Amino acid sequence: MTKRILVTERIAEEGLEVLRRRGYEVDVRLGLSPEELIAAIPPYDALIVRSGTMVDEAVIAAADNLKIIGRAGVTVDNIDIDAATSRDVIVCNAPTSNIVSAAEHAFALMLAAARRLPQAAASMKRGEWERATFTGTELFGKTLAIFGLGRIGELMAQRARAFGMKLVAYDPYCSLERAEHLGVRLYDSVDEILPVADFISVHLPRTADTYHMFGPEQFAAMKDGVIVVNAARGGIYDVDALADFVAAGKVVGAALDVYEEEPCCDSPLHDLDGAILTPHIAAVTKEAQVRAGKQIAEAVWAGLEGSIVPTAVNRSPLPPEVLDVLGPYVPACKMMGRILAQILGATPKLLNVTLEGALSSADTTPLVSAALDGLLPDRKTSTVTAPNAVTMAARYGIHVETDTSSDAQEYAAAVRLEADGAEVAATLYGVEQRPRIISLLGYKIDIVPTVSGLVFEYEDAPGRIGAIGTVLGNAGVNITTMQIGRNEEATDALVYMNVEGPVDEEVLAQLHESIDLKNLWYLSL
Repeated sequence: MTKRILVTERIAEEGLEVLRRRGYEVDVRLGLSPEELIAAIPPYDALIVRSGTMVDEAVIAAADNLKIIGRAGVTVDNIDIDAATSRDVIVCNAPTSNIVSAAEHAFALMLAAARRLPQAAASMKRGEWERATFTGTELFGKTLAIFGLGRIGELMAQRARAFGMKLVAYDPYCSLERAEHLGVRLYDSVDEILPVADFISVHLPRTADTYHMFGPEQFAAMKDGVIVVNAARGGIYDVDALADFVAAGKVVGAALDVYEEEPCCDSPLHDLDGAILTPHIAAVTKEAQVRAGKQIAEAVWAGLEGSIVPTAVNRSPLPPEVLDVLGPYVPACKMMGRILAQILGATPKLLNVTLEGALSSADTTPLVSAALDGLLPDRKTSTVTAPNAVTMAARYGIHVETDTSSDAQEYAAAVRLEADGAEVAATLYGVEQRPRIISLLGYKIDIVPTVSGLVFEYEDAPGRIGAIGTVLGNAGVNITTMQIGRNEEATDALVYMNVEGPVDEEVLAQLHESIDLKNLWYLSL
């Protein structure tokens, strides 16, 4: 029976297409009232929301078939996690979807405050020409204190370093090695770091420990003329105290995108010339919305297929410190497992998982379980998880070996799978950390696989690609991307083609007839 997904808020069409291409029935029903949502939810296997839909205990109790709730964004404040967990419903999010947008907005706020850009623009629109009034300050050579060196804090550090800033940070969970890698000096306490900072940017969650973390005492300890930024969570700065110090000139610029209560249309900062306020728009970019839609679609797909959901907030298979490093490679390993399963056409007897480069010191267990998850797509019961990976491998007669290598060739890190003589390796690239195949069956290639692909192996000769293209063109199969790998020793070539839509057996037979192929595989990922 086709699985059904209910989407109650607008997400990028690219995300919806990911799910539709995989055969799910996707219903978009916007503006449902709480009562309408309760009435609608029973037949659905998955629910995708953003921040505007309250998924409370009553909704979850009414969801007879619900297996996973996806939040197309970072926070899950609008979802009752405890109620979902009690009903064995996975809750997941898209935690990296807006990190670039958030970091860029925080940096834009810092630049705007340093050069008083909004005030200067407003002056120009009043017909004034007051250059001296808007004397600013350079970022070059100044010290930026970053509170929270997570994903967004790291991006902030990279951008600040490009501007020639000195970087210091406070983050009790960040290792000295990571801080050194980022070019950041770590401080052990808030009190020590405040007097040295010309700029302060916070990238912290709002918790009992961080609520009003910066109050009168902290603002008083800062440098005269400091500029403070917050594009993380409202409430980290005590706004009443901040307004006093801005009015007094101790803090010359305060740039905020988040507030304790939102919408925020009035505050002590609203009337102060030294304050720059934006309406929580750090994540509001076209690119972030597309990433959120596609990332949550991939997570929901994984949950519906009984696979590991790396971004699950109530059933994470990995501790946070491991998830940051290995989490993005989990879908890559599952994808590679699926490729090997279709190339081999049978359950292998031996699986070797090798972690290369920067991954060489990591725990292989989560990636072994992900690879097995892909290798065993036809199992009827039992999801492969990190705890049961060894048991599942033994059940299917697979002997698992693991290895590490400090050499990932020209890549920073990679994972390589070998199963009964068939080999595939992948790395990650881009903000979305999408899997990229860098080796297949011993041929060096470089391609991002899509849902449907064709892999050809043949003795290389002129005209082969043209013959393949003719057959596919006559069959109405569109080639989207293609990579050719050469085997110099055997003069063979391997071609990986991403294609749109399925390719039937008749077309595959025509491809075999068109040229003398050694092997041909149609891959459905």
